[in-house]
Amino acid sequence: MSPAPARTSRDAILEAARELLEEEGLDAVTMAAVASRVGVRAPSLYKHIRDRAELVSGVIATAAAELTAALEHALATASAEPAPRVRAIASAYRAFAHGRPRTAALLFADLGPELPIPQAELARSAAPVLEVAAALAGEGRALPAARALTAFVHGFTSMETAGAFRLGGGVDEAFATGVEALIAGLGPAVSSHPGDPQFARPS
Repeated sequence: MSPAPARTSRDAILEAARELLEEEGLDAVTMAAVASRVGVRAPSLYKHIRDRAELVSGVIATAAAELTAALEHALATASAEPAPRVRAIASAYRAFAHGRPRTAALLFADLGPELPIPQAELARSAAPVLEVAAALAGEGRALPAARALTAFVHGFTSMETAGAFRLGGGVDEAFATGVEALIAGLGPAVSSHPGDPQFARPS
């Protein structure tokens, strides 16, 4: 009797893992649970995925690639001026986070040495942000500007998708207000003093 044909693929496994992540959280993403989701026995997964660490790393890498594509598309359809490009990047990340909130959170999580982060894929997703930050704030301030932009957009969307804005009012307006404040504050006309004690990390 010939062996049974493969009934799943690496892509199907990673998509099942992402579905479990969004539905139940990271702890629910196990080899057994993913195998059940794709309709195979757990040993069949090991033909495609070495272990849970590779499974989670694969989910992150796939998500980072999708985010990169979304950010690059946003820039490709935005005008050449820095401000519209910042708005496009911010809106694209917000849409990504709305569609996959737990996956988006995982891109910035510290999962410890047992679950290594795929750095190359994350670096590619950072490239469009660095590009617009350099255009807005100048090459010399691109990295701190990109970090400020990322921190606001990710922090805002994390709170938004968690239902943390409970005081009413327009959340879209609040997001736009924050983005516009960043555009104004990160522009080249504003000087920065990173050595100032007020900017020191709390001890």
